[in-house]
Amino acid sequence: MPNREEKRNLETIPVGSLGIIALEGCKSLGGKIDQYLVKWRTERESEHKDSLAFSGYQRPSYLLQAKVPRFGSGEAKGMILESVRGSDLYLLVDVANYSLTYSLCGQQNHMSPDDHYQDLKRIIAAVGGKARRITVIMPFLYESRQHKRTSRESLDCALALQELVRMGVDNIITFDAHDPRVQNAIPLSGFETVQPAYQFIKGLLRNKKDLQIDSQHMMVISPDEGGMSRAIYIANVLGLDMGMFYKRRDYTRIVNGRNPIVAHEFLGTSVEGKDMIIIDDMISSGDSVLEVAAALKARKARNIFVCCTFGLFTSGLDKFDKAYEKGIIDRVLTTNLIYQTPELLSRPWYINCDMSKYIAYIIDTLNHDSSISDLLNPNERIQNIVSKYKTGEL
Repeated sequence: MPNREEKRNLETIPVGSLGIIALEGCKSLGGKIDQYLVKWRTERESEHKDSLAFSGYQRPSYLLQAKVPRFGSGEAKGMILESVRGSDLYLLVDVANYSLTYSLCGQQNHMSPDDHYQDLKRIIAAVGGKARRITVIMPFLYESRQHKRTSRESLDCALALQELVRMGVDNIITFDAHDPRVQNAIPLSGFETVQPAYQFIKGLLRNKKDLQIDSQHMMVISPDEGGMSRAIYIANVLGLDMGMFYKRRDYTRIVNGRNPIVAHEFLGTSVEGKDMIIIDDMISSGDSVLEVAAALKARKARNIFVCCTFGLFTSGLDKFDKAYEKGIIDRVLTTNLIYQTPELLSRPWYINCDMSKYIAYIIDTLNHDSSISDLLNPNERIQNIVSKYKTGEL
């Protein structure tokens, strides 16, 4: 199969000179994306290379220098250190990167999602309306878990999306939004939520050699009713059966602000002897997904693979280590869209799914104002990699 960047017909005139600003929490991902773009654009032949519309098309780097220095009081300002006039700007931000710190009146403060979101707004404000177009690539959508209102509470995700649009952002690209319906808050603006289904399947097939991908030997599991559409998509594309769990809660009590889960009830056919792919949008503490894995093991499932776009691991890795030692989980796959600790990357049960090439494709295509529909629906690529796996080519 020829490289897709060679197949992509990007002969259209770029919207503007390509510029990428990777905020501090997204530097490593931004660097990888930049390498792909530099490589492709160096190799790409176009008879229009010398025309004015393509000026600055081939450069040693598309990353623009920007910083957010802080005062001793913890206040900050956004600064862009080179011209962005007429640029097609892509801002990369990881609101879940808690590893960054700043000084607050002599105390060391770890950056919260609120801090990262505020820094993003500072950089947009520093652009000052000079860019041709601004696209925010925010893989973990800020406040996406606060997406609907029950009783008197704030709708934080909707407010943030509206605020970005008011500041002049043209497109917002996120990955696996907790609930894609948040885009109803900005119905006249560009909003894409991208699924990393292909990268999960590729990561699994490259790391496990003895899988039989058919409905007799494998099943896709949704750990709750909210994530059904992800599981249905992968089950349909791979031709597998699907099962789901739902959380049975005790509505007579409230613990830590919510009704406690009594049990995870399973709906689906027999899992005995089959490999399980549990798919969800995020691992927070990991309690739910490990309870689901244990329940599947009790039903005599074979290997259990957990695929989640965002691995937050808010309660550490110990419980996953124990589950791996007991044979409850076989592998955990998450993406590099958010910060990963060195400890996570060293774990024997962990598979890292690199998304930098995929984001580079999206940026490259959008800069040429071409359609990304084929990138958003990876069915063909999934079928190709599965057939390669079955014939032993992978």
